[in-house]
Amino acid sequence: MTRRAIKITESRSGLSATALLQPEKAPDNAGFLWAYLEEPRVVAGIHAMWTGPEISCPIPPAHLENQAYARPLPAENATLTPQPGDIVLSYVPARMWGGNPNAIFDIGLFYGQGARLLFPIGWLAGSVVAQVLPEQREQFAAACGIIRRNGACDVTFARAEA
Repeated sequence: MTRRAIKITESRSGLSATALLQPEKAPDNAGFLWAYLEEPRVVAGIHAMWTGPEISCPIPPAHLENQAYARPLPAENATLTPQPGDIVLSYVPARMWGGNPNAIFDIGLFYGQGARLLFPIGWLAGSVVAQVLPEQREQFAAACGIIRRNGACDVTFARAEA
């Protein structure tokens, strides 16, 4: 039996991981990500400032304009303390963060212990929407560490099956 998954890659760091979607735990959030990845997407990634061991990949507003999937998302399979290998979709409503007129949808790649979803606007629960395959987590963490040292990068997300 195959399951829906996402493939996450970044060439400079050697990042190449498959994460199983969790539609049974986060149906709306997994549905958003699956719809968003109808075609492979390249999203700017940068090591997070406040959340600890995370590569933050905010979805560009241009990818969201006039898209049916770009609607408010509930917190599902919510966490404030993501674990290594968690792929967390965070949704911030329009105008909540510094008056930004656009809603923010962020794909967080969590790779180490001690992560927390504490931002300048306060605690914000994110939805664990997928998890990196256990056998790939060590390589995933090593590649995310390289991204941390190298700075901003382009992360590619695509649909996959596992």
